[in-house]
Amino acid sequence: SIRLSEIIAPNFYDLHKELKRGNYDEVWLRGGRGSTKSTYSNIEILWGMFADPEANVVAMRRYDNELRDTVYGQFLWTINRLGLSDRFRPQYAPMQIIYEETGQKIIFKGADKPLKLKSINIGKGYIKYALFEEVDQFSGMPEIRNVLQSLFRGENKPRTAFFCYNPPKSGRSWVNQEVKIQKPGRIVHSSDYRSVPPDWLGDVFLAGAAHLEKVNPTAYRHEYLGEEVGTGLEIFTNVVIREITNEEISHFDRLRQGMDFGYAVDPYVFNRMHYDKTRLRLYIFAEDSGIGVSNREIWRRTCHYNDVHTTGDSAEPKTLAELRSLGMDISGAKKGPDSVGFGIRALQALEAIIIDPVRCPRAAKEFQNYSFEILRSGEVRSDYPDRDNHAIDDVRYALEDDFAAAKVKVRAHGTTRPERRKVHI
Repeated sequence: SIRLSEIIAPNFYDLHKELKRGNYDEVWLRGGRGSTKSTYSNIEILWGMFADPEANVVAMRRYDNELRDTVYGQFLWTINRLGLSDRFRPQYAPMQIIYEETGQKIIFKGADKPLKLKSINIGKGYIKYALFEEVDQFSGMPEIRNVLQSLFRGENKPRTAFFCYNPPKSGRSWVNQEVKIQKPGRIVHSSDYRSVPPDWLGDVFLAGAAHLEKVNPTAYRHEYLGEEVGTGLEIFTNVVIREITNEEISHFDRLRQGMDFGYAVDPYVFNRMHYDKTRLRLYIFAEDSGIGVSNREIWRRTCHYNDVHTTGDSAEPKTLAELRSLGMDISGAKKGPDSVGFGIRALQALEAIIIDPVRCPRAAKEFQNYSFEILRSGEVRSDYPDRDNHAIDDVRYALEDDFAAAKVKVRAHGTTRPERRKVHI
C-alpha cells in the first residue's frame, strides 16, 4: 500500500481531505515551478477512478499539439511513480490511457477542436473528471463553460473539474480575476516549492530558485512562488477582492455614495461604500449600473439608499435636477483643476480598496483592470486613461470631501504616476 504522505506534498493534505468528503466540484490549483500541483491533480483523479469504476477522465490543454509532452507525459510519469505502470495501457492514436482492469479511460484532447469533445467515445461509464492544464492559456470562462457543457452533459452524477495554472503576472488576466470570485463548490488552492520535500525536487532545482531569488526577486516571486506580481502598468495595486459580509456591513457608519451618468453607449453607475479614514480602508459593497437607464428608473433602483447623500457627476446638471425632483438627496461633484488625478492618487494612497465582486462586479472589474496605456512608440502615457472608469469616477465623487480634508497627506503619498519610459510586455 502507498501512504498519502509519500506521494503528495504536505501543502495538499487538507485539500485532499476536503475532496474526499465531496465538498468541492471545482478545484483551482495555482502555483509556481516545483509546486507539484499537476502531480497532485493526477493523483486525486487516479484515486477517484479507483473508487468509482464508472469514472472516466478528459484531460486538456488549449491546443492539441501541446498534449503529448505535457499532460499525457505527466500522467504517465505519475502512474509510474505510484508503481502502477503494469495496470495501465497507454495509446497514442487516439491519445488515451486505459485502466486495464475496468476499461476506464483517461482521454487527452485539445480544446481548439470543440467538435471532437462532443464525440468522445468513453466506452463505459461517464466522464466524471475534467482536467484543464495551463488553464490561463484558454480564452476565458465562456470557453471553459462550453467545454464543460460538452463533457458533463447527461446524467446527474457527481463531477469535478480541476484547473492547473501558474498565475499570469497581471491582475488583468482573466484567470487572476476569475479565481477572486467566490462561488459555491469552488476552492482555490495556492502552493509553491517550499512545501515540497527537498529530495523530491533535487539540488539543481533548489539552486536555480535560490539564484533567481538573489538576482531578480520579482521574477522569483512570479516563477517560483506563483505570485501575481503585476506588469508595472496597474494603477491600483491596493485592491482586495473578497466577500464583504452582512455582519461587516452592519457596523459600517461612514457611508458614502457616488453616481456617474451614462450616455447612449456608456453605463450609469452607482456605488455605496464605507470609508474607514482611521485605517485608510475603503469598502465598496453595493452597486447598480446599466446602459440606457432613464432617470426615473435610476431613482426606482436606488431610492432605498436615499438615507445617505449621493454625489453625482456635475457635468450633468439636468440629470441632477431631475433626480432631485424625484426625491433623491443628490448634488454635483465640485471637481476643479486636477480633480481626476488628485482623486486617483488619493485612492492609491489608501491601505486597501476592498470590493465585493458579487455585490459590485463593475467596480471590481474596473479597479482591477485600470492601467496606464502604452503609446505606439512603446512609451507609457503619463495621464490617467478616460475609459472603463465609471465606477472609479463615482467613487472619486463620493469621497471628494474626505480627500480634500486630507489633501496634504495625499500629496505626500500619492506618487504612483509613471515615468515616461519604454516597456516590453
